[in-house]
Amino acid sequence: MSQRNLPELSPRKLPQTCAFMPDSSAIDRWNGGIAAQQTPDNTISILDVIGEDFWTGGGVTSKRVAAALRSIGEGTDVFVDINSPGGDFFEGVAIYNLLREHKAKVTVRVLGIAASAASVVAMAGDEIMIGKAGFLMVHNAWVVAIGNRHDLTEAAKTMEPFDDAMATVYSDRAGVTKKAAARWMDDETWFNGEQAVENGLADGFLASDATKKDPAKAKALAEMKPALKAEFAMRRAGMSRNESRSLIGDLVGEEAVAAALQRQAVADDDDLRAALQQLTQTLSF
Repeated sequence: MSQRNLPELSPRKLPQTCAFMPDSSAIDRWNGGIAAQQTPDNTISILDVIGEDFWTGGGVTSKRVAAALRSIGEGTDVFVDINSPGGDFFEGVAIYNLLREHKAKVTVRVLGIAASAASVVAMAGDEIMIGKAGFLMVHNAWVVAIGNRHDLTEAAKTMEPFDDAMATVYSDRAGVTKKAAARWMDDETWFNGEQAVENGLADGFLASDATKKDPAKAKALAEMKPALKAEFAMRRAGMSRNESRSLIGDLVGEEAVAAALQRQAVADDDDLRAALQQLTQTLSF
């Protein structure tokens, strides 16, 4: 269990809604080429969209984080490197709870940005370190609801505990009132590194040489940003994931979709390898 006695998040699925998606401002600010200069074996890297992602190579899911934690071992301290524009709220909460329940120390390092759902994940750290040029962003949960005015009213009521739970996490970490944390969320607040430390959302700064930049990866992910933003906008408008990807495929061409599918296949292979490794370790005892 976390050394800080962090609050638990217990969301429930909303009816007739799509998954929570990162907004355009977070995607625009995200430099996907930022990574840690050194990554010990007990490091979990969250350097992508939270949840499954078609365009950037699979995204970061709770399943992957759970497999990584099993591989590291429950009694071993863990480093969690984050550079993510956010993503699926439920996946973010699931990852938060997995890290919160880890029995050894969890150190979160915000290398670039931890926005939206990624900021929820960051709050699971017993210690949170951030680069002076890094950012944390908090906001209210986003959702698409379908139905008549009664359905929409019910959806709004159902959203309230989600935002309340997040406000509890931020206020507990920062040592501020829940009302103050809720105001940050209402204003979609961006904290740079110094502001994050000043407001209690981080404990200290990373060394100036703690990060490195991969220009090739940054360029590749930058080329995918328009597709990412288009898909998220369509899904917020009520389209299904398959419908939005099919439409984008019609616009960008079959080769781009084939490349995305290949990246997804590689990501799936990584999941399979992780599962097989865990099975091998289990059978060796």
